[in-house]
Amino acid sequence: MRTLLPGLLAGTLALAAAAHAQPSDITVSLAWTRAVGATAPTAVGYLTLRNRGANPDRLISAETPAARAVEIHEQRREEGVMRMRPLPDGVPVPPGETVTLGPGGTHLMLVGPTRALARGERVPLTLHFERAGQVHVELSVEAAGTRQPAHAGH
Repeated sequence: MRTLLPGLLAGTLALAAAAHAQPSDITVSLAWTRAVGATAPTAVGYLTLRNRGANPDRLISAETPAARAVEIHEQRREEGVMRMRPLPDGVPVPPGETVTLGPGGTHLMLVGPTRALARGERVPLTLHFERAGQVHVELSVEAAGTRQPAHAGH
């Protein structure tokens, strides 16, 4: 009994951990940025978020070692002028919906890149969600001036 009890306890703990370990309801695709030089004040990150769950979620922040800070911004035309402003409350991701952070709209502003970002590189990015927690992705670095990533049709 003494040898059986530790094994049963370990098995029970493993099953309990497996029951609570669920894959994130948030999936990320088409994560990319544009190449910038070493002295660029900013770079921009784009991606597509999909909430496969039954509950709403919210992208609340992001971080990367490739920039001093990452801010969530919105670009919008107001009175005929394009304006950019931070979204301190983040980006809602409703259940069953897809939200695109793309050129000309909501995006991630990589403030103070710590180095040049060269075409073909991959930049690590950690996204923080209200419900899903941390989601790790990589931004593919596309050519400067690109309007959509090369892999957008895949």
